[in-house]
Amino acid sequence: MTTAIAPRLSDTELGELLTLVKAADSVELKLTIEEEHQLAALHGLQLDPLDAQVRQVYFFDTPDLALNRVGVVVRARRVQGKGDDTVVKLRPVIPDQLSPTWRKSPNFVVEVDAMPGGFVCSGSMKRTLNRAEVKDAVRGERPVRKLFSKEQRAFYAEHAPEGLALDDLTIMGPLFVLKLRMTPPAFKRRLVTEVWFYPDGSRILELSTKCAPSEAFTAVAETRAFLGKCGIDMNDEQHTKTKQALEFFSRQP
Repeated sequence: MTTAIAPRLSDTELGELLTLVKAADSVELKLTIEEEHQLAALHGLQLDPLDAQVRQVYFFDTPDLALNRVGVVVRARRVQGKGDDTVVKLRPVIPDQLSPTWRKSPNFVVEVDAMPGGFVCSGSMKRTLNRAEVKDAVRGERPVRKLFSKEQRAFYAEHAPEGLALDDLTIMGPLFVLKLRMTPPAFKRRLVTEVWFYPDGSRILELSTKCAPSEAFTAVAETRAFLGKCGIDMNDEQHTKTKQALEFFSRQP
């Protein structure tokens, strides 16, 4: 479930969040920044865009977003200087209700994403690929299903609408992404900055940091304090990168 986050959590919502965090493998704190504030945020963090890694991101869904409606996300990435990767994600999930088969897999991760205004718990089945495999698939030179492992295909089949095969999905993308990791001396945590560039010239800037479930609430306080000192406004309307990307491409011819 997606719901309100601090500081106005009800007792019920706080209990739900605590339960999810305790059962998760990791917690990721996220903040998206509106375009009119992005340049100031980058200056405040003293980031150099030439240090960033270039990525291409593709999503797979139907034109009417049938997968998104049932909480399934299918994604592939090309990463500069590294191999490709794919993920099949389900959200929201309740960790205790997931199949033990999935929880035991080393390729499966349960993570709580939290941002001002909401939190959601997801389960992701991941796979690392060799270079060029995603490029070959989006060019039509290999079936889309070949990008996904046997585990991923089984996880997809369990949660996707019946009869909707991976090879039936529309390729949405690419989005170009600049990703920069840094550990600011005043923060002591790894901070990740991502800028997503859309074909129409718009962009999303997201800041994030990961932490162990046991330190989630401490990490929230430390992150808010650090970003505040950098002059970053945390009151902007928040956007989920995946949801916004899917909606953007679903509107294209």
